[in-house]
Amino acid sequence: MNQSLKLANNCVSLRRMDQVSSDENLMLDYSRGDADAFEVLYHRHKGPLYRFILRQSGPRYADELFQDIWLRVISSRTSYKIKSTFKTWLYHIARNRIIDNYRRQNIRPLENHAETLSTIRDTDRVQPENQLEARHQHERLMQAIAELPNEQREVFLLKEEAGLALNEIADITGVTYEAAKSRLRYAMKKLRQRLEFNHE
Repeated sequence: MNQSLKLANNCVSLRRMDQVSSDENLMLDYSRGDADAFEVLYHRHKGPLYRFILRQSGPRYADELFQDIWLRVISSRTSYKIKSTFKTWLYHIARNRIIDNYRRQNIRPLENHAETLSTIRDTDRVQPENQLEARHQHERLMQAIAELPNEQREVFLLKEEAGLALNEIADITGVTYEAAKSRLRYAMKKLRQRLEFNHE
């Protein structure tokens, strides 16, 4: 009974932490030894981060990169300081790790691997198997995203999957705000054109 009560109290505590604590404060709490703070951070960001990695690197490297990025978050906890949002910091780590993987494996970004990305399904959102049109629409979108130039795809995914603001995207990718804005605008234009063309 005591164990059940303790578990229930812990769940309530985690829910409260998830509702009221900012990412930055959670990371600071984690740096001071609060493992529950890390658990909340992980659950907040695991889905969007994994999708970003998957659509940048493909399924062959996604799991390894995902684990490695979180290990880097863990190993950096004692030196963490709030210099930007936690999301900006996290995706900066992710982007650098993806680029390192390109170099180490001597591979190019997934600019010409539309057939790989078009098969990736978004497991965190409902895609009813029995609704053929929904599946086709999703596949068309994945195909269109895969065919974007790498710089445009990266900005699009940081915006749509990670939910980052343009100034954060500019910081992560090392370009000006205007350049990030331009890349996103071109990406959206190309996606609209491609989806409208496919729909006809």
